[in-house]
Amino acid sequence: KLFILALSLASFPPLFAELTFTKDSQRQEGVPVGKVTRHEHRSKIFEGTLRQYYLYVPAQYDPSKPAAVMVFQDGHAYVDEKGQGRATLALDNLIHQGDIPVTIGIFVNPGVFMDKIEGRQDWSTGKKGGKSNRSVEYDTLSDAHARMLETELLPEVGKTYNLTKDPEQRVICGASSGGICAFTVAWERPDLFRKVISHIGSFTNIRGGHVYPALIRKQDKRPLRVWLQDGRKDLDNSHGNWWLSNQQMAKALAFAKYDYKFVPTEGGHSVKEGGMLLPDALRWIWRK
Repeated sequence: KLFILALSLASFPPLFAELTFTKDSQRQEGVPVGKVTRHEHRSKIFEGTLRQYYLYVPAQYDPSKPAAVMVFQDGHAYVDEKGQGRATLALDNLIHQGDIPVTIGIFVNPGVFMDKIEGRQDWSTGKKGGKSNRSVEYDTLSDAHARMLETELLPEVGKTYNLTKDPEQRVICGASSGGICAFTVAWERPDLFRKVISHIGSFTNIRGGHVYPALIRKQDKRPLRVWLQDGRKDLDNSHGNWWLSNQQMAKALAFAKYDYKFVPTEGGHSVKEGGMLLPDALRWIWRK
């Protein structure tokens, strides 16, 4: 079994022994700083849920020109400048360098069945009493989350900001269940999103997501560009093995000749390595 695994990894890039946040994920002198605001949204698609989301608007935003869009699942994990994702720093720096287009970031948290969210929504919000809707929203293989974005959140943000309607100019990103959610949105609705970044994606049998490698191989090819990252110390439990499932995803995408990249790392089930690699992922996903 070890010999077979070694052969299966032969075509993948070498593992990273150690990663760190580069200067692209740090505040740089002379780089304009985007504005971040926090909002709340009550969903009709996921009836009864309340969620917080953050808007990032770059300093270079021009309301006369449609801005590119990037949606993050579990937005709180990516929006914090001192957290594991540090996405706003990467966006500030890469937009300034001209490596990616002027992009409005929408950092969306999963819904919770609560009348009011006290303080800042994070991983623990809504867990007590089974009030979180995260797994239903993220792990279910359906178009529901895409419809929530299409009919609720994007129009809500679009009332204030000029958002592109071009799916080639939209990226969706997430980690763990948020990673499979990002892929599902683009898989179900490539007319909405065609660029996917998945960190430690849960392509396992939480709610049937283990079927994606087979679907990718057998169904018509979608016009998608996909970045995958996972660590060899990721989860192994009754739902499946994350490290192996991400390799299966990469092999299926290669077989079906998708535009994809799989970046294996050494870590476990954490956003941190994906956050450290986010500037690289953004440059790759936006390359011409």
